[in-house]
Amino acid sequence: MPNAVWSSMLPADATFPPDRVAVRAAGHRIEFADGSTRLCATSGLWNVPLGYGNPVVGEAVARATHDASYLTLFRASHRYAEAAAEGLLDLADPTRYSRVIFSTSGGAANDAAMKLARQYWAQKGAGSRSLIVGLKGSYHGTMYGSHALSGDDLLQSVYSVDRRSVRHVSSSDEGEELATLLKREGSRVASVVVEPVLGSGAYALTEAFIDRLVLLREEYGFLLVADEVATGFGRTGAMLATDEWPAAPDVLLLSKALTNGATGAAAILVGPRVASEFARGGWTFVHGETQAGTPVCAAAITAVMEELRRIDVETTTKALGAELFRLATALKSDGLITEVTGRGCFVGMGLRHDDERRLSSSEVLRVVSAIADHGVLVQPGPSSIELIPAYGFTSEELRTVEAAVRSGLARVQEAAA
Repeated sequence: MPNAVWSSMLPADATFPPDRVAVRAAGHRIEFADGSTRLCATSGLWNVPLGYGNPVVGEAVARATHDASYLTLFRASHRYAEAAAEGLLDLADPTRYSRVIFSTSGGAANDAAMKLARQYWAQKGAGSRSLIVGLKGSYHGTMYGSHALSGDDLLQSVYSVDRRSVRHVSSSDEGEELATLLKREGSRVASVVVEPVLGSGAYALTEAFIDRLVLLREEYGFLLVADEVATGFGRTGAMLATDEWPAAPDVLLLSKALTNGATGAAAILVGPRVASEFARGGWTFVHGETQAGTPVCAAAITAVMEELRRIDVETTTKALGAELFRLATALKSDGLITEVTGRGCFVGMGLRHDDERRLSSSEVLRVVSAIADHGVLVQPGPSSIELIPAYGFTSEELRTVEAAVRSGLARVQEAAA
């Protein structure tokens, strides 16, 4: 009989033996019900860059739970949220962003950003600017708005997801497809939403594409939204991947790593172009989430920012990222993987059959399972696996990762022979 828990992104009849049921986690390892442990090279789905059970974050959460178990941001404010928002603006540069809207997940934050862009134009008298443009192969979540925006095939038609006001373009052509779309429908585009590194496959946007994107914003006036749910807080080697862009986005989305996984959270950083119009017009943004920006959430965010500064996150992740790419390059040189993608501590490794056919999602999951049998957890991607380690990974732990990946791939190849 299936487990009472209906797990995400698996067939409904999926079951889990004891060696796949987690019971606790500490540092970079997860312990399972049979007593075994595995090294987690996914940072808990990008969420835990500071390691499981970080004491600074844990203590901050405990204090907030005791002192103010719940306070709302509905028609109200509280000091925990104010402190977290001020810290986020300081981290991201207060000349680039001026207000923070709290949310509960990356998907919900994407929904909110789509609403924000459409209201911005509607209240400026340009209600026809309602199209949202995303990238092919992107992933923004599975709420109804973010599900429509996600560029992968995620059964949108089955769920009657309304995509009539969404467009998707390629990011692999230096912006040509986007430019063509804007020539045709630019006056109707409210915003263009991009991940600096596409979470599905770990494909980093090129400098040429980003430069073209910024220039097209100047020409057509759309709002530029950066979904840094996966890349924020040092993951690519910079505090924010968009710090290295020639100009700031109008809206920035953060979620994974925001609380080191302690509680569900997201933050929407709004630039002065948008925030000043809402303030000047006295407009009300009709969006609210009961669990957004609670004292516990805000305390965790503040503690995470303190820890990132303590470990000098940019120096740390640049060094770790270099080691990760050396590891992946060695696997490619030995013919075990077909390509290396990503940036910083966010590395994708392409998988193909001998005849160059892409692996199906079920085949990728078999690879992931085989690597797990050798003691390491990696993230599945589209015909790829991804390494997204916590920032404290040691050289010895990276050697463990490499050995498990080699052994897991060898087992799958032997089984297929």
